[in-house]
Amino acid sequence: MPRRREIGFDHSLRIDAPPGKVLAAFFDARALAEWWEVETSVATPRVLGAYALQWPSSEETDDLLGPLGGIFHGTVIDFQPDRGFFVGDCYWLPPEGDPVGPMAFEVTCSTADTSTRTGTVRTTLLRVVQRGLDDSPRWLRYYEVIGTGWPKALETLKAYLEHGRGVWDLRDYK
Repeated sequence: MPRRREIGFDHSLRIDAPPGKVLAAFFDARALAEWWEVETSVATPRVLGAYALQWPSSEETDDLLGPLGGIFHGTVIDFQPDRGFFVGDCYWLPPEGDPVGPMAFEVTCSTADTSTRTGTVRTTLLRVVQRGLDDSPRWLRYYEVIGTGWPKALETLKAYLEHGRGVWDLRDYK
């Protein structure tokens, strides 16, 4: 029996901030509102924690997906401070129409040394992966949409953290 090909999103970028602060930005409601334009969130950085984010419904409508926005939710399956987390059994509930899922969402951080004119700087290499198994036109369109939205959001996160506005730390959640 042929296997379905895995589809999804995989993007990495360097951020000049410690891994703990980068990861905290995926769980802190204020941070999520700033860099990802999340309206409401329940994101718990621990195994079996809830990961639910809600965006307002978009004014524009996609031909296959309808209005964008809605709710993305799953369960934190693995959480490692300063290293990353994995959210499984994820679904996107659009404002109208059927859910898209299940899928998986993984964020990892590793440190890297970057050479500059003034010396070596330690940075965080952030990698975000979101995967699903369906290759229907609707799923393919979903990944096409997030394939353009995710890089923009991650660049906003980078700017937010590097310019001193991101002040959260995972120690705030213990």
